[in-house]
Amino acid sequence: MKLGIIADTHDNLAAIEKAVELFRHEGIELLVHAGDFVAPFTEKPFRTLKVPLIGIFGNNDGDKLLLREMYREKGVGEIHEDPHEFELGTKKVIVTHRPMIVDALAVSGSYDVVIYGHTHKAEVAKRGNTLVINPGECCGYVTGRKTVAILDLETEESRIVEL
Repeated sequence: MKLGIIADTHDNLAAIEKAVELFRHEGIELLVHAGDFVAPFTEKPFRTLKVPLIGIFGNNDGDKLLLREMYREKGVGEIHEDPHEFELGTKKVIVTHRPMIVDALAVSGSYDVVIYGHTHKAEVAKRGNTLVINPGECCGYVTGRKTVAILDLETEESRIVEL
């Protein structure tokens, strides 16, 4: 299964649209959002991707109730409290917006993949047997780089892609 991974979109619709275009071209089957959607209207470009989204709230997400409602009602996907764990085939994945818990999650041995956001800095690393991915910031506001990640869950091959 091929995943698209995104975080820190911060209402930048043009950047989200570029990410959606890339994810469509890559043929992803699931999109994981590691927080900081910010406003409910951000669901619109994600809706055009037509793959399920699993997301978590970040520290800048305002109207969480409306965000969750809009994403669910429009058929985009589910937004959960942070952290959120799920299984894809035989792989256990956890997604968080809190970098301070990433090391503990990775070394626990409980997860195959830890996905996180918040720092706006892209990272792909192995910590023990756990793959750790931060897609960086889609919005480009802090680092000046608009980035996302692609992960092939079968091979655990992952890469950061600049938009």
